Amino acid sequence: MKLGFVSAILPECSLDQVLEFAAAEGFACVEAMCWPAGRAERRFAGVTHVRVDGLTATGADDIRALCERHGVSLSALGYYPNPLDPDPSVSRAAVTHLRRVIRAAPLLGLDTVNTFVGRDWTRSVEDNWPRFLKVWRPLVAFAEDHGVRIGIENCPMRFTGDEWPGGKNLMTTPVIWRRAFHDLASDSFGLNYDPSHFVLQHMDPASPLREFQDRIFHLHAKDVKIRRDRMDEVGVFAHPLEWHQPRIPGFGEMDWGRFLAAVMETRYRGPVCIEVEDDTFGKSLEGRQSALRVAGNVLRLYCDRVRP
Repeated sequence: MKLGFVSAILPECSLDQVLEFAAAEGFACVEAMCWPAGRAERRFAGVTHVRVDGLTATGADDIRALCERHGVSLSALGYYPNPLDPDPSVSRAAVTHLRRVIRAAPLLGLDTVNTFVGRDWTRSVEDNWPRFLKVWRPLVAFAEDHGVRIGIENCPMRFTGDEWPGGKNLMTTPVIWRRAFHDLASDSFGLNYDPSHFVLQHMDPASPLREFQDRIFHLHAKDVKIRRDRMDEVGVFAHPLEWHQPRIPGFGEMDWGRFLAAVMETRYRGPVCIEVEDDTFGKSLEGRQSALRVAGNVLRLYCDRVRP
């Protein structure tokens, strides 16, 4: 399994600078963010390291040459909006741009695009289901036509009042995954698996690995600390940001040796990309780069080592 990171944490850097940093620190790959131009709706969104609007074969060749020069590959293209937003204009814009990302992937020699399925957070899973199928059946067919796999991250997107009560991403648990993979039975539809979101939900992050091993297209490495002192005060039904803290691998609740040992018992041998949302290292570029460096040192015990 090759170790990399998610480029969203370095928004002020060009793709060249991101790849240069990755190479210097011994990372093998980067998941490149592909948001459309414009104001970010939330933190870690709105980052564009690969501009897919109007990407030509020549432009894609230039990006591939840049990767080759640095000796760092792209693990996937990433874009994480809410395609099921209850506002039709927001939903349409997300779907339209997601199609652009899917179309760009094979130009870059990639077969994986990571995203959310989205959700109308004011409605139940059952009430979301017909619209989920209506929006995602043609998207999955579009991905199939382009030889692209869509990896859905399992983040609940249920942290603040703006995402309460249902969260903005539907595919968060094995029960929902089974139903989705049954109703959208395609080899192009799977998971970008982030174990920290199971920790957030008080679930065993290794428990679904064996059953869904052939649906795991990409893996994020992020950790989380559950602040039980705060939970004793506000309760589990309070907004999660009141009682949990995002951390880098090695600094939270996860037992990475146990988890990655369980991954190695599956058929998954794809990328493991560190995602940084941990402010304890500071919000400066140097602090965020340090967080990637420290997390990389933790996970290189278990992943393929690439020397700078």
